[in-house]
Amino acid sequence: MAGESNLYNKYLKTLTVDSKQYKYYDIVALAGNCYDELPYSIRVLLESAVRNCDGFHIEQKDVQNILKWEQVQTMEQGTEIPFKPARVILQDLTGVPAVVDFAAMRDAVKDLSGDPKKINPICPADLVIDHSIQVDYAGTPDALQKNQDLEFERNKERFLFLKWGAKAFNNMLIVPPGSGIVHQVNLEYLARVVFVDKDTSLLYPDTVVGTDSHTTMINGLGVLGWGVGGIEAEAVMLGQSISMLLPQVVGYRLYGELDQYATSTDLVLTITKHLRQLGVVGKFVEFYGPGVSALSIADRATIANMCPEYGATVGYFPVDINSLDYLRQTNRSEEQIRVIEAYLKATKQLRDYNAADSDPKYSLSVELDLATVVSSVSGPKRPNDRVAVSDMKRDFLDCLSNKVSFKGFGISQEKLGAVAKFMYDSKQYELRHGSVIIAAITSCTNTSNPSVMLGAGLLAKKAVEAGLRVLPYIKTSLSPGSGVVTYYLRESGVIPALEALGFSVVGYGCMTCIGNSGGIDENIANAIEENDLVCCGVLSGNRNFEGRIHPNTRANYLASPLLVIAYAIAGRVDIDFEKEPLGKRPDGSDVYLRDVWPTRNEIHAVEQKHVIPAMFKEVYARIQKGSTNWQSLEAPSGLLYPWDPSSTYIKKPPFFDGMTRELPKKQLIHNARVLLFLGDSVTTDHISPAGSIGRTSPAARYLAQRGLTPKEFNSYGARRGNDDVMARGTFANIRLVNKFMSKPGPKTIFLPTNEEMDVFDCAQRYARENTPLIVITGKDYGSGSSRDWAAKGPYLLVS
Repeated sequence: MAGESNLYNKYLKTLTVDSKQYKYYDIVALAGNCYDELPYSIRVLLESAVRNCDGFHIEQKDVQNILKWEQVQTMEQGTEIPFKPARVILQDLTGVPAVVDFAAMRDAVKDLSGDPKKINPICPADLVIDHSIQVDYAGTPDALQKNQDLEFERNKERFLFLKWGAKAFNNMLIVPPGSGIVHQVNLEYLARVVFVDKDTSLLYPDTVVGTDSHTTMINGLGVLGWGVGGIEAEAVMLGQSISMLLPQVVGYRLYGELDQYATSTDLVLTITKHLRQLGVVGKFVEFYGPGVSALSIADRATIANMCPEYGATVGYFPVDINSLDYLRQTNRSEEQIRVIEAYLKATKQLRDYNAADSDPKYSLSVELDLATVVSSVSGPKRPNDRVAVSDMKRDFLDCLSNKVSFKGFGISQEKLGAVAKFMYDSKQYELRHGSVIIAAITSCTNTSNPSVMLGAGLLAKKAVEAGLRVLPYIKTSLSPGSGVVTYYLRESGVIPALEALGFSVVGYGCMTCIGNSGGIDENIANAIEENDLVCCGVLSGNRNFEGRIHPNTRANYLASPLLVIAYAIAGRVDIDFEKEPLGKRPDGSDVYLRDVWPTRNEIHAVEQKHVIPAMFKEVYARIQKGSTNWQSLEAPSGLLYPWDPSSTYIKKPPFFDGMTRELPKKQLIHNARVLLFLGDSVTTDHISPAGSIGRTSPAARYLAQRGLTPKEFNSYGARRGNDDVMARGTFANIRLVNKFMSKPGPKTIFLPTNEEMDVFDCAQRYARENTPLIVITGKDYGSGSSRDWAAKGPYLLVS
């Protein structure tokens, strides 16, 4: 930050806005002629390095390397630079262990006769509680209240701990449960775009790292940010910089216009497949071209949100006039917007997507004609496996008989026509391969976008008017990313139609998208398992890895909210919407998807009328207050946390036990055994799942021994503040493929005796015999989010 020690203070300039004077670093003058050739995302990195250049943490050579980006980024070995984000954002599943670590650090510092107050965030941090609520109840008007009450019943210990953290640590804002999804709240409320330092009036770009991989969503508003592991986030909060390789920047040019019936979801699935094939891991992607101007900020945020799925570090949309209009729409002040605009103009960071002469140089440029985007879904097991809706029936049927793979289930010929009959609410129904059992409008990827949400509402309205309904056994849900969504859905008059189809609001949080889909009827589960059926989940989320959404949905498809409703009405995914009707009207005539699909113009007219600043003002005016449940929580106080030995949620971690001022010596590994023999694409979901705790798992046994019943187990994600549970949950994914075993699951072989056992139990047995352990794995190990426990868990198993 600006200070006497900064080596670039001679570039400090004054900017006057509304008679107020501000300071900023004139990086345009510093860079000279090369500035205009720098990608906009690199300009942000340059400003951060200049502003924080103290000759120690960040040196002049780091600034020079960024200035020489065009030459440096091509170096084979890569060039490392430090980066100091302006702030940190956390969600509760990853935020709780971070605060647990801070609390344990304070204890460790005290034990070493230090001052525990020194353990305190220097960098501002916002923690949004959004990952705790589950879809226990759905399809009824009281589902929301029931789910929220159950959320507090399950998570009281965690919430009390977070309330303590909010009081014990400075620079930490806790956004209570029920407020929305972290990335949508960030977009609509928390993001500054440009920071104003209260003490020095220094202006600088808003940048952020977060403990969730989809932190990249904020790139859609022109805020540079990405996901990091919890340990890295903790370091940033304590004032450290992140070490990163100066990235290559892929320019992604958009031109043309989307078809009337294409959605932003179709666009992002198309881009995801394209970039995944191109290979952009470790690179920045920066969008440009005239097509960007036609995309709303919500559309851009949808594309930026799925950046982890296409593999890039960021998917960046520089700020333009549309971005400033979005700030107005979301009730940011005019004074704030004028300051943002003036600063970005002064530093040449305000983009004109229609001005080709302002395009910078990129490492590589690719392009997409928006007119070529067609209605799409992605699945059945990966977000980058896009399928045109017109090809969906054929693709799914092929997947059934293909050998087991990302695009195959290995169903034998004689079992392709399997039918399972079951009873539900005293009526008999049938399930087949391809039957939909979960349909969820969920995730900030799509619920942040008024166009697709209102589109879904209008489709629902037309469907209900045509007499269409959803089969009652399909678990349908709507979990908006903020209260604003419910506001404009209600004002536009589509809520009754959504509820008539079973899509009532069940909560404000991630829910089905992260695997908190809740249970399904036991008769349905039994019918699926006994007949080895490939039943389906359809969701407007961003990930569909095996076992993530629900154990009984072997095939899961990412789709727009409109298509979620369409497939729910159809009741199956093996349907050709062009040739086969969704259902019939009361008079017996066929209703096709094209009959109920709203046009872009219809959607836009409703959006213009109902998505207004007043609703953002009303919703976010009360965001920090929380519900009566939250207000009634009486959290402990004090500098040090009073650990409760009986707590199964919050436990002092062992990572700082016995810590000394001297670094311990590294030990070599001798005579190790292989705990697991894994293949490629072992994600963080496989390593440390966030979903439900299996009733026969080591974690379940641990909790049962402490008097908990299965309904009180909650999820692994909710118990990330307890290392005993998390060690037992490491490699506990039911879809884990271990080459020692004949079928998937969280099992392995104790090699000395060839016994099959749970992974945790096997590791414990090796530990008792003082046998070192290793895990063999392939490429893309550890891809995904929540990397802190994907690192800590194996450490606890093998150390």
